[in-house]
Amino acid sequence: MKPSYRPFPSLLLTALFCAAGFGIIAALVGTSHTDGFDSALISAIQGMESAPLTRIMQSFTFIGAGLPAGLLACLLAVVLYICCGLRRELLFFFAVPGGSWLLNELLKLLFHRERPALYRLAEAAGYSFPSGHSMAAFSLYGVFLFLVWRHVPSLPVRILLLLFGAFMIVMVGISRIYLGVHYPSDVAAGFMASGCWLAFAIGVYRRYSGPGFERVPARL
Repeated sequence: MKPSYRPFPSLLLTALFCAAGFGIIAALVGTSHTDGFDSALISAIQGMESAPLTRIMQSFTFIGAGLPAGLLACLLAVVLYICCGLRRELLFFFAVPGGSWLLNELLKLLFHRERPALYRLAEAAGYSFPSGHSMAAFSLYGVFLFLVWRHVPSLPVRILLLLFGAFMIVMVGISRIYLGVHYPSDVAAGFMASGCWLAFAIGVYRRYSGPGFERVPARL
């Protein structure tokens, strides 16, 4: 009898929740109801401007850019291969960020939102909504954590990995706001869109990959 994978319905619900969140943000952006929120958060984040902080934010944005992000993905793939012994899973590892990039391109063409015309510390081409850097970071670190999770039974190490992944995702998003190339609503929508794709992809993968991806209980 073919095994049934219960995580799929919950992951599907997560994907639907994120899709709904993205739809709400998109609707609010379309009716200019995010203008006050965007302006207030941009002012607060850019109000912390300093030369050292600018260099830090430029570093996070650089990490989330196309070529550096690709090189980082290759490095993480090496970690998964050497430390976790994953092989066939690497195709899935690269497919998730690739799908996120394609989804971002399609959404930007659909919404055609121009980038902020306010104070900028960097330049960026293309449309603004949703943030591609935010989507790339969410999908890359999210799929990495998913694949490495069952190979790290230690609870403290798992917590550290989660904190690291969350930190990188948030900092990439904040860096785009700080540098003036994205609205906060772009970043939030990027997280929601990528969260939807990631949850759906993981749900399908767990459903059809076989029993090898059953969760391994953590231990102290």
